[in-house]
Amino acid sequence: MNKQIQLFDLGNKDYKATWEYQEELFKGIVDLKIQNRKDETSLPTPNYFLFVEHPHVYTLGKSGDLSNLLLSEKQLEAKGATFYKINRGGDITYHGPGQIVGYPILDLENFFTDIHKYLRLLEEAIILTLAEYGLTCGRSDGETGVWLGVGTPFARKICAMGVRASRWVTMHGFALNVNADLGYFDNIIPCGIRGKAVTSLNVELGLESVDENEVKAKILHHFAQLFESEFVNGDS
Repeated sequence: MNKQIQLFDLGNKDYKATWEYQEELFKGIVDLKIQNRKDETSLPTPNYFLFVEHPHVYTLGKSGDLSNLLLSEKQLEAKGATFYKINRGGDITYHGPGQIVGYPILDLENFFTDIHKYLRLLEEAIILTLAEYGLTCGRSDGETGVWLGVGTPFARKICAMGVRASRWVTMHGFALNVNADLGYFDNIIPCGIRGKAVTSLNVELGLESVDENEVKAKILHHFAQLFESEFVNGDS
């Protein structure tokens, strides 16, 4: 079992190009697992974790409802945003500047074979990170992601999640609003959930901006502890 995770920070990168890169890494792990079974070998499978910030883009999960996008093609263009229907779970969400997006591409057979546990640990890594900023966050029944004010009229989502898994290999992941322009969420029904707001870390803290590198470091710390793993620089 390989519990080492190669970390790549892609900076600001186009959504489609990043999706293709994810697919490439994902396929590499799956192909190696198939080859191991065929040859009766046990070559270690790699794990990856991508940090990225996307230009303005809306993505719709495979079971999502297109009516949750409230813009026409021309309106999307006017806002400088793109749209993709993709192969993760979940409904519609927004990615853009000021948002930390994390894509763990893991062979869960290196850790545990439980998708429900995987999603809960992803949420927990974010909950623990935000607790370091004095925020009490939690889960909302039946609604994947991380929320503030759960069970109150002021419930608001700060982190969206949607994953795909095949042969116990994961892709896609989470999007944490840190310094996000929340106006872009007005153009969708986020995650298909009506009547609940979206928020950002800087808004909750009453700050103009929050150090995103500091937030990333905290996420990695908690992720490594929860998954009993070790991050190594993927660029080395």
